[in-house]
Amino acid sequence: MTATGAALVHDSALVDDDVVIGAGTRVWAHAQVRSGARIGAECVIGAGATVDTGVTIGDRCKVQNAALLYSGVRLGDGVFVGPAAVLTNDRLPRAVNPDGAARARGDWTLSGIVVEDGASIGANATVVAGVRIGAWSMVAAGAVVTRDVPAHALVAGVPARRIAWVCACGQRAADESEGEIVCAACGRRFSVER
Repeated sequence: MTATGAALVHDSALVDDDVVIGAGTRVWAHAQVRSGARIGAECVIGAGATVDTGVTIGDRCKVQNAALLYSGVRLGDGVFVGPAAVLTNDRLPRAVNPDGAARARGDWTLSGIVVEDGASIGANATVVAGVRIGAWSMVAAGAVVTRDVPAHALVAGVPARRIAWVCACGQRAADESEGEIVCAACGRRFSVER
């Protein structure tokens, strides 16, 4: 590991020169962090993860091994991205234009993804470009998220659908109604709306 300022970067990680990495952050083996990316303090970027050009990651986030965060992704504080999760950026992906010419950067529209504070994205989940993941929500492992996820929602399946509400502590809420919910596990109160 090499200390870069107050961050630790594994010697095999590829980190472009203009990347900003916050204090206490660790970037592990074979991770790639591309130009213009900003990673907050006390984060973990797992082995083999890709943080693409211009991605913004808040403080205290965990991006697990082999996760792929493409240009246009913005993570709030305390976000968890599970192993091999993919956050995309192109709603109409094509390798070539109709005339057969290879597509260049200007030939497609970047559609970013916003993941709000405290949200979790499970292992091997895919989040389609242009989606917002609400605060303290949870995306189940293997889910394919094609539309916005409300705060505190637990979504699962292909395509992902809300199956429950979850507290900031991670536990499912017993109450499935809208409005204010009290978590049976920790006593926190939180509001939800569909």
